[in-house]
Amino acid sequence: MDLDISGRSASEIADSLRARIERGDLHPGDILPPVRSLADDLGVNRNTVVAAYRQLTQAGVIVTRGRGGTRVADLSPVAQEGFAAGSVLRDVGTGNPDPELIPDLSGALAAIAGRPVLYGEPVIDPGLERWAHEWMRDGLAPADADMRLTITSGAADAVERLLAQALTRDDAVALEDPCFLTSIHTVRIGGYRPVPVPVDDEGMTVEGLRAALDQGVRAVVHTPRAQNPTGASLSARRAGELRAVLSDHPYVLVIEDDHFSLLSRRPFHSLIAPAHRRWALVRSVSKFLGPDMCLAVTASDPETAERLAMRLTPGTTWVSHLLQRLTLALVTDAATMAAIERAGAHYAARNAAFIERLTAQGVPADAGDGLNLWIPLPVPARAVSEQLMRRGWLARAGDDFVLGDGGPSRRLRLTVHDLDDADAERLAVDVAAAVAAAGGRLVAREVA
Repeated sequence: MDLDISGRSASEIADSLRARIERGDLHPGDILPPVRSLADDLGVNRNTVVAAYRQLTQAGVIVTRGRGGTRVADLSPVAQEGFAAGSVLRDVGTGNPDPELIPDLSGALAAIAGRPVLYGEPVIDPGLERWAHEWMRDGLAPADADMRLTITSGAADAVERLLAQALTRDDAVALEDPCFLTSIHTVRIGGYRPVPVPVDDEGMTVEGLRAALDQGVRAVVHTPRAQNPTGASLSARRAGELRAVLSDHPYVLVIEDDHFSLLSRRPFHSLIAPAHRRWALVRSVSKFLGPDMCLAVTASDPETAERLAMRLTPGTTWVSHLLQRLTLALVTDAATMAAIERAGAHYAARNAAFIERLTAQGVPADAGDGLNLWIPLPVPARAVSEQLMRRGWLARAGDDFVLGDGGPSRRLRLTVHDLDDADAERLAVDVAAAVAAAGGRLVAREVA
């Protein structure tokens, strides 16, 4: 392809490339000429082309993939969690908690109004800080003296700011594969390079993390329990093995997103060893107090906490103290905490009951931890989801969550905890029928 790139200086070459991308002559994923080849074509020094590519990389226009070459950045939107707007189908791919199980806020709201908070006051409500210190201490290895707390507007906000304070564009980040959609979105928007680490029933694999570290990742984002979408939780054995791998990389930032925390049916096992130097544990309240309660607590080492606080300064200096007080009022209320415990048991019981129904229909699966189910299929998931649409269901194929290039996903992520028994039975029957129909069409195509 004749790209008609021109220019003698780095800025001129960068402007020429950007113009061709904006005109649509180059598309997301298109590979650009190697540095040496373009330098020879333009009759300029190799370092001039390197500088031009660096300008475009820092602007997020192109990405460098090592041996994979330099390519036009893919700015297509990442799939998002939540309801599918305007669909007449029954949505079983939302990833949402049950609204009936979210505590009533009205009583606590009436009790939290007090004096206004002014500029210059502590950014963390003192009562919430005391409670959160004990909450974050549970299961964490570093000593109290090495832990600092930060409040952010939810877990996604915390992870975005943690990565931004430690990385620059095109730095490599280890992500679970399959991966939480918001993490994929955060890394893509930040211009970082995702390195997939396979996940099995015990969490991140040891060889996968070792391979990612060998590729020079500067941060690791992982979910210690109720991993989304798989439902996997770190076992004590796997956590110990992964800490041993990380012991040779104490300055790699380890971010643990314990999003299901108070609802989880599994013990918490951490990747963060006492000697690790850069780390952060993030726990939000959205799963048990509601997605609109945009508040997360981050415990981290002192330097990371200081840098995170600096990232908060230019924009939102603090999370609303009204929201902090509301959170404190709810998590220190015995009735609310009992309701949260019942909600966690409900999610686990409804997911387990659906797995029994699905297995009885000839589609065996296991129930992990969390709000969702990760169903293995004998055929591509998109074919099954298409068949389910014909039966009135909107399900989520596993392809949205996959980072690696392993071909079409054979997993379906379902959110079923809010179905009554009749609808759960109907969905199980329809999944089995959709699998059979998709398999029949696949065989027919192969014969043809």
